[in-house]
Amino acid sequence: MMHDLAAPIEAFLMSTGIVALAEMGDKTQLLSLILAARFRKPIPIILGILAATLVNHALAGAVGVWVNQWLGPVVMRWVLGVSFLLMAGWILIPDKIDDDTDAKQTGSVFITTVVAFFLAEMGDKTQIATVALAAQYSSLVAVVAGTTTGMMLANVPVVLLGDKVTKLIPMRVVHIIAAALFAVLGLAALLNLGSLF
Repeated sequence: MMHDLAAPIEAFLMSTGIVALAEMGDKTQLLSLILAARFRKPIPIILGILAATLVNHALAGAVGVWVNQWLGPVVMRWVLGVSFLLMAGWILIPDKIDDDTDAKQTGSVFITTVVAFFLAEMGDKTQIATVALAAQYSSLVAVVAGTTTGMMLANVPVVLLGDKVTKLIPMRVVHIIAAALFAVLGLAALLNLGSLF
């Protein structure tokens, strides 16, 4: 019984931590800053981020579950290991937001945020991480809840406090910590060490 409860808690905590760290300095965090500066309406922006992230990460998590079932445990272990190692390298590359951001759209702040965030997350590090985490852990709900929580932990302070938050935290250090975490997970998967925690 205790083991049954530990797996979803581990999935949630790992997913939250990985995505919160990976999101620091990411293009969607920059998008949060742009939306907050442009609209100055934090509540609809935060709700838009939440809605877009839930949909995006639920879809990504479903893909992760499907990939895990399709490939089987041995191949999946290698795919996860290599994916986590690639993510470790990718996190060290800083993001920048495109100049033609969807934040320039007119219309509802909530709808603009949902559309902009959903599109910005397509193929993003945190979406790929969600696919990999859902493939690794058996609880899709815990992974999606964790990745969404991580996304909110990284973006809500930016919406509320603007660039003051991004100046307080050295992004390079955060990226190195996140890369190290992904590297450890990748090596653990490749060496078939099972759950680290």
